[in-house]
Amino acid sequence: MPTSNNYFHLHLVSDSTGETLITVARAVAAQYANVTPVEHVYPLVRSQKQLDRVLDEIEEAPGIVLFTLLEKDLVSRLEDKCKGINVPSLSIIGPVMQLFEAYLGAATTGRVGAQHVLNAEYFKRIDALNYTMMHDDGQHVEGLEEADVVLVGVSRTSKTPTSIYLANRGIRTANVPLVPGIPVPAQLETLTQPLVVSLHATPERLIQVRQNRLLTMGAGSGNDTYIDKQAVADEVAFARKLSAKNNWPLLDVTRRSIEETAAAIMKLYSDRQRNRPLE
Repeated sequence: MPTSNNYFHLHLVSDSTGETLITVARAVAAQYANVTPVEHVYPLVRSQKQLDRVLDEIEEAPGIVLFTLLEKDLVSRLEDKCKGINVPSLSIIGPVMQLFEAYLGAATTGRVGAQHVLNAEYFKRIDALNYTMMHDDGQHVEGLEEADVVLVGVSRTSKTPTSIYLANRGIRTANVPLVPGIPVPAQLETLTQPLVVSLHATPERLIQVRQNRLLTMGAGSGNDTYIDKQAVADEVAFARKLSAKNNWPLLDVTRRSIEETAAAIMKLYSDRQRNRPLE
């Protein structure tokens, strides 16, 4: 394997945004802890001239080539070049498209970036993102009933990034901080439409994250309570007690990534929608 200093070159060639390609490539690369990919990302490659630059860079830094191209001439030229310089290449969507064609008995339309068309689903995501940004960190609590999901939790339980991730999936998400000694908004405990999910983590994890946060902010010693072990444990206990009182599902984010947390919430939301009686 042609690697040096535990890294290798990874060329990602797409005729669209490259999001699908990057997601797949990183998911696979994450399984190899001892070697790091140097990513070369080429989005919106739709002409021979654009491909020329890509081919030059692949030849300069040989490595694995993954692509999502629909134009057959571009695919043939890319594959021929890779064979010529002896580097491996693979179409990420090619095998899946072949499976679809065989099952459906129909050819593809060949529309580049078809998943990014400005349809109703797209505008739903934009609406969700706008809503989520306006209802971040306890803002505009009078509009919480309009949410699909409301996240609650103490500081540093990843409420905001999780909310934004969910919004990008078209789920209108608000988040409200839980702070001991400060009453929660009355609207929060009377919600009927949204799914309220309580995010929590171990005190040890919260202290670690908060210490890192203070370091990046250059904050001084006036934040002792924020990272005091007993104070943080009291916060966690307060949040758990409040969640139990309101029957909010608890989700432990101690060892979860944002994506994993969001996936768990989307499952809770989907299950709730499916089990709701028809109005």
